[in-house]
Amino acid sequence: MTEFTTQRTIIEILKTIYESNDPIGARLIADRMDHKGYSIGERGVRYHLKILDANGFTNRIGYSGRIITENGIAEINNALVGDRLGFVISRIHELLYETTFDPLEKSGNIIINLSVMDKDDFEENRELIHTIIQKGYTVSPKCHIFEQGAKVSNITVPEGSVGIATICSLTIDGVLLKQGIPIETKYGGIIQVDNGTPVRFTDLISYTGTSIDPIKIFLTKRMTDIKGILDHGSGLLLANLREAPIIAHENIMEIIDMLNEADIGGVIGHIHAGDTVLSAPISPGRIGIPIYAGVNPLAAVMEKGLKVSTYPVNSIMDYDEMNYML
Repeated sequence: MTEFTTQRTIIEILKTIYESNDPIGARLIADRMDHKGYSIGERGVRYHLKILDANGFTNRIGYSGRIITENGIAEINNALVGDRLGFVISRIHELLYETTFDPLEKSGNIIINLSVMDKDDFEENRELIHTIIQKGYTVSPKCHIFEQGAKVSNITVPEGSVGIATICSLTIDGVLLKQGIPIETKYGGIIQVDNGTPVRFTDLISYTGTSIDPIKIFLTKRMTDIKGILDHGSGLLLANLREAPIIAHENIMEIIDMLNEADIGGVIGHIHAGDTVLSAPISPGRIGIPIYAGVNPLAAVMEKGLKVSTYPVNSIMDYDEMNYML
């Protein structure tokens, strides 16, 4: 095994541990690695785990298995360029596969974003969050509140804080895929709103060309202007764009209507074929579907200078657990 192959194997093992919500053992890691095309076996995994432990990238939790450390997460972020570029979209594809939500039954797994903030800040900004939701600039009013100490995926809610799970717009992609519609997640971006109407994407980042979720990038750079929309009807919001075949247009609209009945929406009313949708490029023979990001209400809080740690496309959650209306 070459040094390059060994490095790729180690990064894939780290990713597998990172993607697990709980400590994970060598046997299960080997099974998941096999599904990714790495048939190294349990013995091979144990060998690499010793290397990861020695470098401080993983910790062993008794007989339960390994968890990834902060150094391990940093190692993933600094991994091979090819691995970095594929990590975000690969993670999205895995979560889309795990989405089981049925809009008719209003039950099943959905994809969530997680935002963590000071509990007092959350209480003081509840009205602001509610206003953004009421204007329809997000995916759903439903959420789940995690108290301090709760662990969501690999994130632990700190003392004095709350975790807010919001429904991710990629849930819609997952539902469409389960209905046999080959939808493609293309861009994360910023939409300009003038006089209350979305007019164009001002910035776009391809999901296949970045190692960090595009929405996370725009959040970190504080590129929204939701306050401007609330104050005088013009500003900037987070949104995504996906593509689907023209032939599926009518079926997509029917499914979107059913999702709206289940309090899952956020689709912007500019779904059509053509060269562009809201100034974003569309492939020939495809329609563009722009959807507001589920984290827009928290982006509005961040604009006030308050600390909010947001993790878009965080994990899978049962829709029934989204039992809190913002």
